[in-house]
Amino acid sequence: MIGLDMLKFPYKNDSIPMGIGGILVQLFEFKTEKPFHFNWSGKFIAPNDKWTHITRSLSDFELIVMTQGELHIAADDKKYTVKEGEYILMHPPCRQYGHKPSKCTFYWTHFAYNNWQNNPKIHDKETLEHTDCAIFLPALAEIPRIDRLIVLLKQLQDCDRKYHNRNLNNYSLTTILCELYSQLYLSAGGTAVKGEQMQLYTDIVDYISWRIHENIKVSEIAAYFEYNEKYLTTFFKKVSGTPLKTYILNRKMELAKALLTDSNQPIAQIGYDLGFTDNHNFSSAFKKITGQSPSKYREAYAERMLFHQ
Repeated sequence: MIGLDMLKFPYKNDSIPMGIGGILVQLFEFKTEKPFHFNWSGKFIAPNDKWTHITRSLSDFELIVMTQGELHIAADDKKYTVKEGEYILMHPPCRQYGHKPSKCTFYWTHFAYNNWQNNPKIHDKETLEHTDCAIFLPALAEIPRIDRLIVLLKQLQDCDRKYHNRNLNNYSLTTILCELYSQLYLSAGGTAVKGEQMQLYTDIVDYISWRIHENIKVSEIAAYFEYNEKYLTTFFKKVSGTPLKTYILNRKMELAKALLTDSNQPIAQIGYDLGFTDNHNFSSAFKKITGQSPSKYREAYAERMLFHQ
């Protein structure tokens, strides 16, 4: 057991019917002694604004990660609206269907659990203790770092098409689900802080996210929060374990990796959109962080499974 940290639902969607005990979404507990069983995966782009999800019997789990628009989907009598930056995890068996037209783009992955028994423990509590041999995933939640998840999903699809190796696919899928759990419930960082200090840290992170597409400087962040630049830099490293300047660069590179794998945008445009003044500076920064040029990185995961209907 990892201490006595408590899990709480990270997101609630008002459109979902109330469940047992007043909980709006189910919370699944998956044991991780063995990897999940990958079935198949792809990226879907709705052909028009009249597209509606097909009606079918769902016999395995489906993870849907929304990258654009809204998906209106139902499982039996429960209707969901999944928005950009959110995911839904649909539990079998159920009748899955679209309850109204959707104009959207999303990644989808089908998988089985526990030798196809598909029997995770379902909790109706708002808080739970977590262990190192299980992960907890709510049926619907906002994804804190969707850029990281997109890269992993793209890599899974690429590996499936290149190698068709069951073990590789199973463990890649397991990595994705563990990443999602970690984003939702496990906070990275160095020294634990409380109260106003934690508020300052989260405010800085939010501010960086807000301005991540600009050429943001540490001095500008310090001026915005009215702190000494040296103090703010020391504080951020103490809390997160990462220097502030490095954190900003890493966030930009995570977004760059997602854009390189998930879009056909020119590399120079991606760099410009992330606040770099020219392609050379962007390529140098990217190679410094990843060990590869942007073009080599894009080529490494070039194969994806794209669906339009």
